[in-house]
Amino acid sequence: MNKKKKNSSLKKILISFAILAFFSLAGMGVSLYQKIYSPNVIGNEDKRYLYVPTGSTFSQLVAIIKENKMVMNTETFRWVAEQMNLPAHILPGRYEVKPGMSNFALVKLLRSGKQTPLKIIINKFRTPEELAVFISSKLEIDEKVFAELLNDEASLAAYGFTPSTVLCCFVPNTYEFYWNTSPEKFLERMKKEYDLFWNDNRKQQAAQLGISVKEVCTLASILEEETNRNDEKPAIASVYLNRLKKGMLLQADPTIKYAMGDFTIKRVTGFYIEETKNSPYNTYRKQGLPPGPICTPSVASIESVLQPAHTDYLYFCASVSKPNYHEFANNYSQHQKNAKLYQQYLNKKGIH
Repeated sequence: MNKKKKNSSLKKILISFAILAFFSLAGMGVSLYQKIYSPNVIGNEDKRYLYVPTGSTFSQLVAIIKENKMVMNTETFRWVAEQMNLPAHILPGRYEVKPGMSNFALVKLLRSGKQTPLKIIINKFRTPEELAVFISSKLEIDEKVFAELLNDEASLAAYGFTPSTVLCCFVPNTYEFYWNTSPEKFLERMKKEYDLFWNDNRKQQAAQLGISVKEVCTLASILEEETNRNDEKPAIASVYLNRLKKGMLLQADPTIKYAMGDFTIKRVTGFYIEETKNSPYNTYRKQGLPPGPICTPSVASIESVLQPAHTDYLYFCASVSKPNYHEFANNYSQHQKNAKLYQQYLNKKGIH
């Protein structure tokens, strides 16, 4: 074989190697691109949420993603995450993950720490423990830890509350929180909302009534348990405020139910009053308001206490002729007549 033919063969071999190398590199490039930028997040919904607990390691994060079937290929996610140094930047929280996201987009989101807050609706809760159960079902907060905080004298003193008055702090409304908010940060936020709610005008209204802000909350909580009819709450508030001014016992049935720890009681009788005779919440035996609220009162109940109806009512009882409403009286004689009608109604219904 002459020299010219040898060079031609060598050239062809080199070109072949070059072509193979090109396609090999191109294939590697495509594979690499797919690993990084191709859709990998699973889901038919518009959005999903990935919860990363506080203190999670990278291995735990990958396990959470795998267990919840967040991605089609866990290994490509792991590889991209390692290249982007995610193991050193695990940030806890609740992240909105959209179906079709690439590994790059998912890792970038997790590294950013840009959580999606969630809405929490504070409604009526009768005890700090009941509130703790609810909050722990929405946030990362541990139920037991939060319940302990809400019953800790020293910790609550820093916020201006006691275990008896702490429910005053939670003004019913809709609030936004990050999922990994700590118990202390949660309470701090609620205290800020409480301070905003109790502006100078509301404080002045309370002062004009001769009671404190926390006493307003306490009385409002009794209203909350007495009726769901907001249009009647100012009248009921006037009864209790009139009784307080005269030094009369409040004799509020909801406080007996609270003292018994049983809000299913349909008829408060002498038995329940006697059973709770030593409770500070027994307003049939103890003068004035109970030590704190018996639930988280609604804004409507609070406003009804701050702006009560102008009446001389001292008594009220459930109405027989107007379901879910009450009959009011300014003297005991009329109240006895109203009460007798209602007692007869309960007897007829077999409620004892």
